[in-house]
Amino acid sequence: MTWTNEEIAALVEPDRAHRKAYIDPDLFDLEMERIFENAWVYVGHESQVKNPGDYYLARIGRQPMMMTRDHNGEIHVLYNRCPHRGAQLCSARQGNAGRRIRCSYHAWMFNLDGSLDNIPAIDGYDGTALTIDGEDFQVQKAQRAANYRGFWFASLAEDGISLEEHLGEARTGFDQLIDRAPGGETEVVGECFHMVQHSNWKIFLENQLDASHPGATHESTGVAAMTIERDMRKAGEDPPMSYGFLSDFARLGIDGWGKFGTVGHPHGHCTLEGYMGLRPDDPDTNEYVKCMYDAYGEERAEEILGVNLHHSLIYPCMSIQPPLQQLRTIRPISPNRTMSEIWHFRLKDAPEAIYQRALGYYYLVNSPSTMVNADDLFNWWKVQHGLESQGGDWVSFHRNAGYDVIDGPLRKSPDGSMSEMPMRHMMHVWRDYMTANGKGA
Repeated sequence: MTWTNEEIAALVEPDRAHRKAYIDPDLFDLEMERIFENAWVYVGHESQVKNPGDYYLARIGRQPMMMTRDHNGEIHVLYNRCPHRGAQLCSARQGNAGRRIRCSYHAWMFNLDGSLDNIPAIDGYDGTALTIDGEDFQVQKAQRAANYRGFWFASLAEDGISLEEHLGEARTGFDQLIDRAPGGETEVVGECFHMVQHSNWKIFLENQLDASHPGATHESTGVAAMTIERDMRKAGEDPPMSYGFLSDFARLGIDGWGKFGTVGHPHGHCTLEGYMGLRPDDPDTNEYVKCMYDAYGEERAEEILGVNLHHSLIYPCMSIQPPLQQLRTIRPISPNRTMSEIWHFRLKDAPEAIYQRALGYYYLVNSPSTMVNADDLFNWWKVQHGLESQGGDWVSFHRNAGYDVIDGPLRKSPDGSMSEMPMRHMMHVWRDYMTANGKGA
C-alpha cells in the first residue's frame, strides 16, 4: 500500500493510535526512511573503540554501519560496505583491524577513516575512471556523526538539527551517567545482552515509561522476592538490597506507581522521575558519597546526586537508567521483530560495591534470563499478536488524557497519576516524522 501523509496522520488521534502503525510493512519501510535513517540514532560509546584500529558494528535503520578509531585517536562512523563490489568490510561484532581495514573479497585496503589506501595490481585500472582518491572509491561516511560526552550518534540525513539540539534537556541522562562517576568518566563493561523481541519497536519504547504496568506484569516476581526477604528476616538475616529491586513490584501494588512523574521533551524524548534513587544510609553508599565529595566538592556532588531522574528515553532508539548504570538501544528488524542491546557501565573511581549493586539490577531485572524481562517479552509478543488480529482497530492511550501539564516546551503528567502521556507524546512525534517528507520532527 502506498500511504499518503494524510492517511498516516489519521492513524494518530489525541488519545489513541491505529493498530496499523504497529503491523503494516509499508509503514515500517517508511519508518526506516523517515525516522531511523533521518533522525539522530545511537551508534555506541567511545569506550567500545578504545584503541587505534578498533571497530564496532551497529545498524542505523536498514544500513550496516561501523564505528572506528583511527591512529590519530579520531572516531568515525562509516558504512560497512566496500566500494568495490559491495562486500561488508567487517563481519565480527567488534575487533581490531590493525593499521588498515582489509576487504576479504579482493584485498582492497582502507584506512580507519574510510579512505582508500591500496588496491592489489592497481595498474589494471590504468586508463579507467577509477582513481585512488576518487570519491566513489572511498568507504562512505555517515552523512552526519557527532557525540555528546563520548556517546556517539549518526544521522543519515544531509541536513537537520544538531545532536545537542535534538537531545535538548533530555541529555541529562548522559550527564548523570558520567557525572555520577567520581573520576568523571564512564565506560562500557564487556559485551551487551542481545535479545530479539517478537514485537514492534514502538512497543518497547512505550513500555519503558508505562507506570501502570509494573505492579501488574511483574507482580508474581515481586511476591516471590518478598517471600524470600521475609524468610531471611525470620532466620535473622538481612536480605540483599538487590532483592528490593524485585520485591518493589509487589510492595507498591498496581496503583502505587503514580508517585513517579513523567515528562515529555521535544523530539519525542521522555523521562521518569523519582523511582529508585539508590542512596540508602549504609557503609557502601556513604563511602561512595565521600568519593563524590572529594572529587567535586560537597555542593556540586549534592547537585549531581540530587538530580530527580531514574530513566531517560531518547527517541527513537534508546533508554538510559543512570542510577543503575545501564543503557538500552533498539535496532528494528521488521514490523514484528526488534533487536535490543542492553549495556552496562562502570563509573570511574566509584567503589566496587556501587558497581556490584548496579550489576545486580542488570542481572536480576534486565538480563535475558530474568523473570522480569521474560514477563515483558511475553506481554509484548501478546500485544503484537493482538494487534495483528481484527479484534479492534485502536490502541488506547486514554489514561489522564486531556490533563497533561504544559510547562514551556515540556509536557508533564499530572501529580499522582499513572498517565499515558509518554505514549501519546511519542505517537504524536511519530506522526510528525512520518508526515514531514524527510525533514524531521
